Amino acid sequence: MLASGNAAPVAPKAARMVLLRGRMPHASVMLLATVVAIFSLVPLGFIGWVTYDVGWETVKALVFRPRVGELLVNTVLLESITIPLSIALAVTLAWLTERTDIPFPRLWAWLAIAPLAVPAFVHSYAWVSLVPGMRGLQSGVFVSVIAYYPFLYLPVAAALRRLDPAIEDAAASLGLNPWRVFFRAVLPQLRLAICGGSLLIALHLLSEYGLFVMIRFDTFATAIVDQFQSSYNSPASNMLGGVLVACCLFLLGFEVLVRGNERYARVGSGSPRPADRRRLGWFVVPAVLLPIILAVLTLGVPLVTLGRWLYLGGADIWRIEVGSAFLQTIVLAIVGGVLATIAAAPMAWLSVRAPGRFQRVLEACHYYVGSLPGVVVALALVTITVRLVLPLYQTFATLIIAYVMLFLPRAMVGLRASIAQAPVELERAAMGLGRTPGQAVRQITMRLAAPGAAASVALTALGITNELTATLMLSPNGVDTLATKFWSLTSEIDYVSAAPYAFMMVVLSLPLTLTLYTQSKRTVGQ
Repeated sequence: MLASGNAAPVAPKAARMVLLRGRMPHASVMLLATVVAIFSLVPLGFIGWVTYDVGWETVKALVFRPRVGELLVNTVLLESITIPLSIALAVTLAWLTERTDIPFPRLWAWLAIAPLAVPAFVHSYAWVSLVPGMRGLQSGVFVSVIAYYPFLYLPVAAALRRLDPAIEDAAASLGLNPWRVFFRAVLPQLRLAICGGSLLIALHLLSEYGLFVMIRFDTFATAIVDQFQSSYNSPASNMLGGVLVACCLFLLGFEVLVRGNERYARVGSGSPRPADRRRLGWFVVPAVLLPIILAVLTLGVPLVTLGRWLYLGGADIWRIEVGSAFLQTIVLAIVGGVLATIAAAPMAWLSVRAPGRFQRVLEACHYYVGSLPGVVVALALVTITVRLVLPLYQTFATLIIAYVMLFLPRAMVGLRASIAQAPVELERAAMGLGRTPGQAVRQITMRLAAPGAAASVALTALGITNELTATLMLSPNGVDTLATKFWSLTSEIDYVSAAPYAFMMVVLSLPLTLTLYTQSKRTVGQ
């Protein structure tokens, strides 16, 4: 009895300590996320410095003018049309491949993400080659949807695999028909995936250059590059960059409002059963036609165009420079992908486990830089290295830093969704068994989020493989990637010689898209 009486006061104290440790955000994680956020603010600081240097009167003359208004209207129309169409297409395709008895679902699922292997500017050029009259907003929306909808399909399909079908059964038992079950019970559970994918597409639309140049549709990105090409480091281009940053911050704030703070992890006895696939019946024919048509539009047209280039060039266009550019692209993609994912991990954990006002600010710092054209980030790094750390000018390290900054949003989306699916109670249970908070995060949460981390590395490596403007400006002498060689040759109207580089970009990107697919399946143990 005495031993029992002495032990009784200890249990509540230990429980309070475990609960306190579970609630406290880790200072080390916060510090790491803050350091990454500060580095991400370098381009914004560069624009701010230029703004201060030119004076308010010049700023007003450069920002409040008809040209900026025209670019803003183009951007708003592009975003407001492309994103809803991408959501509708991605959700429909994900539902067909994950929740119906459509024939060959694995094939259609892989083909749905395969367009990521084709760079956006290759999509654009292939369609311009096929339909020379493609110009303006409608063409921009069309090419953007077929090039970027996989960014939405991937997280939505992964979320559908993890949903507990008992929720749908409960909704159906209350008398809801299948359509109302989907919109009231399923679609709200996809909100985090839809918000993350939509934000990623929105940021790409803000920063994309090559796609819109080829179809002659003016955006802030194309205007900024044109200004820099005509007048190096001009105040006008930096002011356009400032407007672009404001657009990004608006998108970030809107995404935070729509996303909310709801919980998406399942905690309870047992495990969710696999969802029953719904029978399509007579609807199977149009259901199969959708992925077939998409495959033709997203893969058939670019591959046929490249095949024609390669056929016209013959064996003579395969030079030793192609192999050199291929190897250099692989090295840059792997190194940049791994480092970007590592840099994004602290903020991804904080955004899920310890959301707050300061954390939201840090998260915005991680995301906004993804909306900037690579040329703005590159010029900011050029200015800093030339004025402060000249030995880093045009080095491999500076190029990798640019990649990490540009592709932080890609790494954040996959990591955040994976960490959100890992119950926080498992971390607290580990701490109750004697693990430190850091050990609990590393050994429990990050292991559960490992498939998402691998997908983030692959997604980031895909972006680096296809990145153009920053690579052109920051790469050291003798470093040529597949994208820069392809762009330089197409700029010289030598489309035949450019074909091998475009083909090798697709070859390099296809295994990465397959990695995305397999890792998304592993998140649910498939």
